[in-house]
Amino acid sequence: MNRFLRYWRQTGRGDIYSAHVISYADDFVILSRDKAAEAMAWTAHVMTRLGLTLNQEKTVIRDARQEPFSFLGYTFGPHRFRKDGHWYLGASPSKKSVQRLKGKVSEILTPGNCEPWPEVRDRLNRLLQGWAGYFQYGTRLMAYRAIDNHVGTRVRQFLVRRHKVSSQGTRTFPDHKVFGKLGVLRLRRMHLGASPIAGR
Repeated sequence: MNRFLRYWRQTGRGDIYSAHVISYADDFVILSRDKAAEAMAWTAHVMTRLGLTLNQEKTVIRDARQEPFSFLGYTFGPHRFRKDGHWYLGASPSKKSVQRLKGKVSEILTPGNCEPWPEVRDRLNRLLQGWAGYFQYGTRLMAYRAIDNHVGTRVRQFLVRRHKVSSQGTRTFPDHKVFGKLGVLRLRRMHLGASPIAGR
């Protein structure tokens, strides 16, 4: 990848294609105003010469003003403003990133987890803090809400099983208790700028 980036700079492709390359490890995006097809064709040719190959499933051209694309866990492109419905160009955690986090939350809160609650809570909060620490850019509120809802439900189910509560636990473990006295981090609170409860 470094050889490709060096050759891109040496041959002045940024000026030729009115483009910038954004890269991380082996993943990269080329942002071009009007010459995306030429940039992609040149990239494929150079990659072949360097003995590298492009991932054909991931290598596509998108009009970022009209079509979203995903990169490094984010979705970039058109977003709809919830309050009045207007469209804007922005970034938000991708659906895959949200689903992946939900899966990790569920792995911690498995029925077979016999760790003391403070240890379970701390593991959960470290996971949530790390994820939120990465996704600090762009529009995050909807993703944070989806994760909070999932976390609240899974924590409640986990504690209902552990304490053998006969009901669904909404009265015994309501959200204000899960995200309050029980010390689970609420991402929406972080989004609004209040101090998180994590780790108590």
